[in-house]
Amino acid sequence: MISLLLVAGLGACAKPPATHPTDAAYDPYEASNRKVHAFNRSLDRSVVRPAGRGYAAFMPDDIEDGIGRFADNLSIPSAVVNNILQGNMKGATEDTYRFLVNSTLGLLGFFDPATELNMPAATDADFGQTLHVWGAREGAYIELPLLGPSTERDTVGRVVDLFTNPLSYWLEDPESYYPTAAAISSGLSNRGRYSATIDSILYESADSYAQARSLYIQNRRFKVEGGTAGAYSDPYDSPYTDGLEDPYDQ
Repeated sequence: MISLLLVAGLGACAKPPATHPTDAAYDPYEASNRKVHAFNRSLDRSVVRPAGRGYAAFMPDDIEDGIGRFADNLSIPSAVVNNILQGNMKGATEDTYRFLVNSTLGLLGFFDPATELNMPAATDADFGQTLHVWGAREGAYIELPLLGPSTERDTVGRVVDLFTNPLSYWLEDPESYYPTAAAISSGLSNRGRYSATIDSILYESADSYAQARSLYIQNRRFKVEGGTAGAYSDPYDSPYTDGLEDPYDQ
């Protein structure tokens, strides 16, 4: 299955016409994307935003921080796999050490002694980045139901990343559900904490679809390029790079 998805990711991504600006999003599906965006925004207004605000107000900050660290720690094995696939053995090694330290001394990641020991931050590598390293095109911009902004390449990456975390094969039930539960909790926490910023994008901008698309594309390109300066770089972070990468997951 993963092989089929990989082939699809490498070969099926749409290519912008030669006249398309290289620093702009390629959005041939804008009409349908806007319909999905309207659905996502409605869902956020009625469900996700109230849940995020309630969660952030109810949960003590220390516990929120601990759950966020726990979720981040559980995602590191997937980053290790993607670093190996990208040929980044330095990143894979550093992520492995961080995971081992925080999983033991940090009590499964609820605490972060690795940072106190001045260990490098986790790389947060994903399969969308891996496809980029392998030469796959970004493809067209897509807004996914529930998940929000993406591209054809990143959509394939998200699906494959469901299978790249070794913990999903090692953990027994019900422990196998812990990473998902932690990620959802962390996402709700982020939606509550960054509510003002996300609301300004979704509900206060003149065109929330165009604003969300621009922020996602700029920050995503900055990430897959490894944070190097250039046409795809962006000097600031947006809420689309926090938590689950977009407000609909937060």
